[in-house]
Amino acid sequence: MAGLNKSSFTNPVVNWIDTRLPVFTMMQKEYGKFPTPKNFNYMWNFGALAMINLLIMIITGIFLAMNYQPNTQLAFNSVQHIMRDVNYGWLIRYVHQNGASMFFIVTYIHIFRGMYYGSYKAPRELLWMIGVVILLLMMATAFMGYVLPWGQMSYWGATVITNLFSAFPVVGQPIVTWLWGGFAVADPTLNRFFSLHYLLPFVLLGVVFLHVAALHVVGSNNPLGIDVKTPQDTVPFHPYYTVKDSVGICVFLLVFALLVFFMPNLLGDPNNFIPANPLQTPPDIVPEWYFLPFYAILRSVPNKLGGVCMMFGSILVLFVLPWLDTSPVRSARFRPVFRVLIWVWVASVIGLGMVGAHPPTGIWVVLGRVCTIYYFFHFLVLLPILGKMERTLPLPESISRPVISGNSGGGGGLPSGAAARPMEKA
Repeated sequence: MAGLNKSSFTNPVVNWIDTRLPVFTMMQKEYGKFPTPKNFNYMWNFGALAMINLLIMIITGIFLAMNYQPNTQLAFNSVQHIMRDVNYGWLIRYVHQNGASMFFIVTYIHIFRGMYYGSYKAPRELLWMIGVVILLLMMATAFMGYVLPWGQMSYWGATVITNLFSAFPVVGQPIVTWLWGGFAVADPTLNRFFSLHYLLPFVLLGVVFLHVAALHVVGSNNPLGIDVKTPQDTVPFHPYYTVKDSVGICVFLLVFALLVFFMPNLLGDPNNFIPANPLQTPPDIVPEWYFLPFYAILRSVPNKLGGVCMMFGSILVLFVLPWLDTSPVRSARFRPVFRVLIWVWVASVIGLGMVGAHPPTGIWVVLGRVCTIYYFFHFLVLLPILGKMERTLPLPESISRPVISGNSGGGGGLPSGAAARPMEKA
């Protein structure tokens, strides 16, 4: 019939739908026959895990919102009502609470994989930048969600973090007043944060859709960091990587379940079990663990405005990473110096996390400043210079050769003295 899509599905119901709305054809093209490099390792599972985690957070958040009261007099008790009186409310709340930590764990690993294997290099610059936008949205959503239980750390964390904007001249104080909805953290603040915390995950889902769409335009990177040259370099996404992702999802859900059922409050702050009290400041105001490196950078700079700029700059520098790294070779497997320095950078981030969890005194001040300096030195100085000076290892001729020969981490059979050739542009 004229106007109908030609469908290849034999199931009559699926065929009837697909001829009128070809969603199954699209899914088959994008997630069935989609050609994917054949040498993925398990580091490529974490994108799918982040997507699963986002869906878990949205579903549990919808059910929590049905019983939560965004009112300073009722918020803390409504959380206790969810935990004690709502059927399986304790489970939904613990899954949502620990899901935030799991979300950041898989996302940080996903980002590290992109940095290690050069997934931000051409032609994937926009794909990488959309990923940084996802990170910023995650941080905003998580911060607002942390305020909702209205415990001591929720209240004082909201007060301290929102006050950071006051460091900006002229516009700073109006921004703080707008965020608060008044002149102090109170009912309008909680209502705004609840509304945005509910809305932003759906915005995040839309940006994730753009991220995946951009990925399917430029194609996936791979551990060797070289371009696909022949059909023999790829395999269909299904069943090879659907099975591989399923294994990763099972392991992820097992770890998630262990955290939810046996250590649900491991990553929380005991002060948040105390109702918010504007008249009593906690001895130490510490954000959630996934914000600690950025909090440490903020505290490492004596000047308030300088600290705020450095904190935001530590994330914004990721936007320009594709242009800061001047090396023509993508993967760290063929960059011996970069392979060491990327782990030094990881150590500096972990060091900043430890600094952020401790009061800014003694050795923690020194360590925080050293790690902060290296964090920016790595991006702004080392990467541009290293890309021009580093002697890289020979690149393999194709993906298929090292995969078939079982030598996916080496030079793919090229002579050991061969010079590294420039990265192919897609």
